[in-house]
Amino acid sequence: MKPQVRKHLLTCALLASLGIAAQAQTPATPAAPAASSAERQHGHHGKKFDPAKRTEMVNKRLADLKQKLKVGPNQETAWTSFSTAMQPSAQRARPDRDAIARMSTPDRIDHLRALRDQRNAEMDRRAEATKSFYGQLSAEQKKTFDDETVRMFGHRHGRGGMGRHHG
Repeated sequence: MKPQVRKHLLTCALLASLGIAAQAQTPATPAAPAASSAERQHGHHGKKFDPAKRTEMVNKRLADLKQKLKVGPNQETAWTSFSTAMQPSAQRARPDRDAIARMSTPDRIDHLRALRDQRNAEMDRRAEATKSFYGQLSAEQKKTFDDETVRMFGHRHGRGGMGRHHG
């Protein structure tokens, strides 16, 4: 079994077992009202998730990259395709935890699989756009692109793994 598949199956099993354990427990004292799913939509370090800020940050990084690459007029079409593909997806809303909690375990697993498939499709689309753009670059531009984008894969500053955010 592939490690990625095993990881997803373990995650689903853990979520299912946590849901069962949470339903089996009854609090001894009345619990404080649960935060709504909108209140729980926080980004890193407890900050509110702001799609507009994410888009602004992505556009700034893309502008910096374009300047460093010195994209020429003959590469402008490829750059536009690449930068459009790198824009944050509008459908990347956080899942509604309350709705997920009300699902049966098999429905929850299917729902989480669907979310995973959407993320994978988005990553595949971006990967293809990146490879297509990369093919239009000169050897010097490829070196710059490699150096500037390596941080997306967590290899800068001693962090060791794709997508790892917390050391």
